Amino acid sequence: MTYRQRGLTRRQFGAALVSLVPAAAVAGQAMNETSLPTIDTHAHVFHRGLKLAPGRRYAPDYDAPLSLYLEQLDHNGMTNGVLVQPSFLGTDNSYLVECLKQTNGRLRGIAVVDPAIPVDELRALERAGVVGIRLNLVGQPLPDLVAAEWKMLLAEVKAMGWQIEIQRNASDLAAIAPQLLDRGVTIVLDHYALPDPKLGVADPGFQSVLKLGATKKVWVKISAPYRNGAAGESFAKEAYPPLRDAYGLDRLLWGSDWPHTQFEATQTYAKNRQFLDTLIVDESERAQVLASPRPLFRF
Repeated sequence: MTYRQRGLTRRQFGAALVSLVPAAAVAGQAMNETSLPTIDTHAHVFHRGLKLAPGRRYAPDYDAPLSLYLEQLDHNGMTNGVLVQPSFLGTDNSYLVECLKQTNGRLRGIAVVDPAIPVDELRALERAGVVGIRLNLVGQPLPDLVAAEWKMLLAEVKAMGWQIEIQRNASDLAAIAPQLLDRGVTIVLDHYALPDPKLGVADPGFQSVLKLGATKKVWVKISAPYRNGAAGESFAKEAYPPLRDAYGLDRLLWGSDWPHTQFEATQTYAKNRQFLDTLIVDESERAQVLASPRPLFRF
């Protein structure tokens, strides 16, 4: 019986299937990918009419609207997606919230907020489908996490069960992640944790990131290998086995990084989804990685 015949949405049907299958069974037997949710944990939506943040490092000269992203999900067999607030829109999450409200729970959001944001604004974001905040620290000073406003924000993030997603080079992640873990929050590291492209998996920072897997409070996105230098795909294939061993399949997350800002000329959604098939050849293993974000993102 199809999900339509059962009177369910595709998302609800996928969630129901997951609830019927014990985690050990998922890991231990071959499963068709279509029997589980397939979740894209990293994408951006925007259009040129939106107000841009001051001091931005980059701004696209094209539109990447919600409707086009949903087409990418449908054409590539993805049941759900996660919208990450792009850095060039700053802390104005209004378009992100608008998009989440239009999709009836198919999508979740990761917002960018000022550390002094009022609690009621955080709660409003949560009601809209936001499940975490992003710290895009590339080219930015590291935050002073002992400052009063950061202590208050992190306490609220912990209380709501949100995640903190970080984009920063591996050597700095190795320093900042333990500080966040001491605050009791859940952490997601972007794009293979961004080691030094010249060092790859030999980067001491990347090796330190591997050790964070033992905390069971850190997830890593195996997304956008092209952001790890010209040999990004080769690096990804080398990095995946130690990441899998350190974190387990349930704490690795796949993301399309659509629309691949600053790499639009060489990347497409389909290309990145197909690369996952070459990165994780085993079908049941790949299915588990695509489904593993369900509890973390509250699908």
